[in-house]
Order: sequence, then C-alpha cells, then structure tokens
Amino acid sequence: MAEQNCLVTNDWICGEYLRSRSQELTDATVQHIGITVVSVLIGLAVAFPLALLARRGRRFAGPVLGLTTVLYTVPSLAMFSLLLPLFGLSAALVVTGLVLYSLTILVRNILAGLEAVPQEARDAARGMGYGPARLLWEVELPLALPAVMAGLRIATVSTVALTTVGSLVGKGGLGNLIEDALPSFFKAQVLAASVLCVLLAVAADLLLLGLQRVLTPWTRTSRPSRTPRAAGGRRAGPGGPAGLPAPAKVEAG
Repeated sequence: MAEQNCLVTNDWICGEYLRSRSQELTDATVQHIGITVVSVLIGLAVAFPLALLARRGRRFAGPVLGLTTVLYTVPSLAMFSLLLPLFGLSAALVVTGLVLYSLTILVRNILAGLEAVPQEARDAARGMGYGPARLLWEVELPLALPAVMAGLRIATVSTVALTTVGSLVGKGGLGNLIEDALPSFFKAQVLAASVLCVLLAVAADLLLLGLQRVLTPWTRTSRPSRTPRAAGGRRAGPGGPAGLPAPAKVEAG
C-alpha cells in the first residue's frame, strides 16, 4: 500500500512512477540519445578539418583555438538565444549549440594527437612513398587515435549533460522531465530523469572506452609472463618490438 501511495506522498523513490510513466521515460531517453549522438558526430566532423587547419601553423592555430574556446565560454541561454532566429524552436537549435560547445574539446585533442606522432614515423612513411593523404589516414591518424578517443569520450559525456539544457526549447530529452517536475517538485520524476542521465553518460563512456581498446590494441599493457630463467640467471623473454625474441648470444669456444 505504501508503494502505491508513493505518488501521493511524493517520495524520491517510487516504483509506481516508474511503472505508470515508463513510456514517457523511454521517449525522453530516446530523444536524449538521439540528440547526443547527432551532436557528437557532427562535432567530430567539424572538428577534424579545423584541427588539420590549426596544425598548419601558428597563424591558423591561434584563431581556430581562440574561436572554439570563446564559443565554449558562451552561456547556454545566450547561445540558444543567438541561434534562435536561425533555427527557431527546433531540435536543430539544440544540436547546433551542442556542436559548438564540443569543438573546443575535440579540436584540441585531435590536434594534440596529431602533433604527438613521432617525426620518425612520418619520415619512414614518406620514404616508402606515402603521399600527404595516405600519410594522414594510414600513419598519423591511427597513432593519434588514443588522444582523439580521449577527447571524444570527454565531449560525449559533456554533451549528455548539456543536452538537458535543450529543455528551454522543449528538446532536452530527459531535461524536459526535470524541468516539468521542478514547479511542483515532483521528486520521483526529478530523481528518475537525473539517474537516467548519469547512466547514459557512464554507458557512453564505457562504450567508447571499449571501442578505443579495439581500435588501439597496441596501447594495452600486457602482464609480464613468467618465463624460465636462461643460463647465467637471466630471464628469457621478448627483446624487441612486436614481441620478437632477442637474438641469442653466441660465445666463442
């Protein structure tokens, strides 16, 4: 009986609310995921050429990094107000704002990853006849993936949280439920929407972490295996890159 009356008593944890409003929660969650995914993908597509432009030299890096940083400091309410005449009260308004906010994180991490590529790797690829495009896609970008994925994870988690601000125009996913519940302080709805938002952020981060591990197997730290000791008390084991065994020492006589 107490569980059935939790809506009347306005409890924080209310199973009846979850059962009676399950469709509403599902719809808000789906909208939240859709806006987040679209925003991050568009942000990544915009950030990549900007990072390539920024690494061409200081005269490009300064304006690109400065502009993306300034955009990140604009309050969300002001950002949506500036974009409102262009997009109206639509999901495009929210997506555009989230894309602009994600650029500072994505551009800086893509640029940092590309600049961290060893010059020896570039020289070796050029010596093998790689052109600029092939060098970028087959050498530089794979080596920059750890930094790129780290930035993507941060941008995604940040976007999951910022999507709730879209409730200002009715396109905030779970943020809509939070905003609707605040006037009457509907505790169960506030808690359920907030917890779902946190779970989405955690799930997205873990998913991208798993993708990063699949795409960058060389970054995994392997546990040292116990191997028999060789003559002279030395432990036998891999002695070169890619696990190649070290050449055996040949003693005269």
